[in-house]
Amino acid sequence: MNTVEAWFSVVPLTACALPTLLALVGVFAPLRAGLASGGALGGALLFTLLAGVTRGATGVTGLGVRVDAVTCVMLILVTALGAIVVRYSRTYLHGDPGLGRYLRWLLLTLSAVTTLVIANNLAVVALGWTATSLALHQLLTFFGDRTAARVAAHKKFLVSRLADALLLACLGLIYRSTDSLELDRIAAWASAHPELSPSMHVAAVLVVFAVALKSAQLPFHGWLTQVMEAPTPVSALLHAGVVNIGGFVLIRLSPLMAHAGPAQLLLVVIGLSSAIVAALVMTTRVSVKVALAWSTIAQMGFMLVQCGLGLWHLALLHLVAHSLYKAHAFLSAGTAVHGWLLGSATRRPASPSPARLVGLVFVTLGVAALGFVALRQTGFAAAGVNDFSGPGLTLLVALALVPLLARGSSNVAALARSTGVVLLFAGWHAAAAQLMPVPLAASNALVWALVCAGFVGLFVTKATMQLFPEGRLARTLYPWLFAGLYLDERFTRLTFRVWPPRLQRPSARRDPLYASETLESHT
Repeated sequence: MNTVEAWFSVVPLTACALPTLLALVGVFAPLRAGLASGGALGGALLFTLLAGVTRGATGVTGLGVRVDAVTCVMLILVTALGAIVVRYSRTYLHGDPGLGRYLRWLLLTLSAVTTLVIANNLAVVALGWTATSLALHQLLTFFGDRTAARVAAHKKFLVSRLADALLLACLGLIYRSTDSLELDRIAAWASAHPELSPSMHVAAVLVVFAVALKSAQLPFHGWLTQVMEAPTPVSALLHAGVVNIGGFVLIRLSPLMAHAGPAQLLLVVIGLSSAIVAALVMTTRVSVKVALAWSTIAQMGFMLVQCGLGLWHLALLHLVAHSLYKAHAFLSAGTAVHGWLLGSATRRPASPSPARLVGLVFVTLGVAALGFVALRQTGFAAAGVNDFSGPGLTLLVALALVPLLARGSSNVAALARSTGVVLLFAGWHAAAAQLMPVPLAASNALVWALVCAGFVGLFVTKATMQLFPEGRLARTLYPWLFAGLYLDERFTRLTFRVWPPRLQRPSARRDPLYASETLESHT
C-alpha cells in the first residue's frame, strides 16, 4: 500500500466519525454540545485536508463515503454553521430548563445532515433527509404550548411526509432501472444511457416534486413563514441549512437530471414562479424574520431555476452563499431592527426617477458584459457559459446591480462597487465550475427566454410599485401580495380537513394567539 492509499483509507473513518460523535454526545451528554460541534468542525477540516492530499484518488470508499469537492464544501459548511448555532443557542436559552432537550435534538439534526452529506447511497441520503426533518420537528415545537408553533410544525410534518413518499417511489423506479442506489453507479448508468426510459423520467419528476415540497415552494410554503415561534437559532439552522438540502440532493443527482428534459423544465417553472411571487410578497412584510422567510422561498426558487438550467456549479455556489447570508441575517435580526430604527431617524435618499432607473439598467448591462468579457479574454473565463447562459447571466446580474447603483450616494463609488461585484461573481463562477466540473445540459433558447422574461417582469413590477406607491398597479397588487395570494390559507384549510393537528391547551399568559381566540369566543 503506497502513501496515497494509506491516507485514503483514513478519509472514510474521519467522515463517519463526525455524525457518530454528534449523535453520541446528543444522546448521552447534550450539554457538551459545544465540544461536539467544535470537534465536528475540526473533523471536517481534517477530512478536507486528507481529501486534498489524496487528490486523484477521490471517489467512493469501502464504507460508502463519497469523497469529492462537494462533500468537502458541504461538510465544512454544515459543521461550521452547527458550531455557530450551538454557541448562539447556549447563550440564547441560558437558564431555560429545556436546554438539555433542545441541544439533544439540535445535535441529532446535525448528525442526520452530516450523514446524508457524506453518503454515496441514495437510500441513505433519503433516510438522512427524513431523520433531519423528524429531529427538526422537535426543535420547531420546543415551545410546545404555543399554538402557532404547533400548527406550523404540523403543516411542515405533512408536507415532508408527502415528499418522503414521493422520494421512496423514486428510489424504487431508479433501482428497477439501474439495479443500484449507489450515486456513482447511477451517474455511470446515466452517462451510458443519455436517452432516459419513461420510468426514469418519472423518477426525475418525482425528485423535483419532493425537492419542491421540502424547499417550501408555492403553494406548500406557509409553514416556513410561520415557524418563527421557534427559538431564533432554530430559524437560523432551518433557513441556512436544512431547507437547502433539496438543492444538494439535485446536485448529487445532476448526472441523471441533466438528461431529464421534462424534469428540468419543471424545475424552472416551479422555481421561477415561486421566486417571483415570494420576492414581491417580501416587499409587503414589516417583520424582519418573516421578510427573511419569504426571501428564503425566493432564493430556493432561484436555486431550482439554476438546477433546471443545468448550472449545477452555480447552484452549489448559491447554496453556500445563501446559507452563510441567512445564518448571519437571522442571528443578527435584533441588530437589523435597531439599525432600521436608526436609519428611519435620518433623511432617506429620494427614489430615482424612471429615466435614471432605465439609464442604470443600461449601465449595469455594460458593466456585467465587460466583466464577463474581460475574464474570458484573460483566460479566466466563467467556465460552462454557453451561447445562451452567457447573455442570460449578464442580464440577471445587471438587474441585480441596479438597486446597488440606485442607493449609492456617489455614482463613481456605486459604479466601482458594481464592477467589483461583477468581477467577484464571474470569478467565483469560474472557481465553482472548476471545483464541480459537471457539463451543462444542451442550450435551450426558449427556457432561457422564459427565465429572463420572468425576472425582467419581476424587476419592472417592483420598480413600478416603488416609484409609484399610490399608482394603480400598486393599489391593485398590494392587497393580494400582503395576503400571499391567499395560497397558504387554502392549503391550511385543506390540511386541517385531511389531518387536523392535536393542539395542547396553552395558558393565555404564554400564548397571545390563544388568548385572543378565547376572548373572541366569549364576546
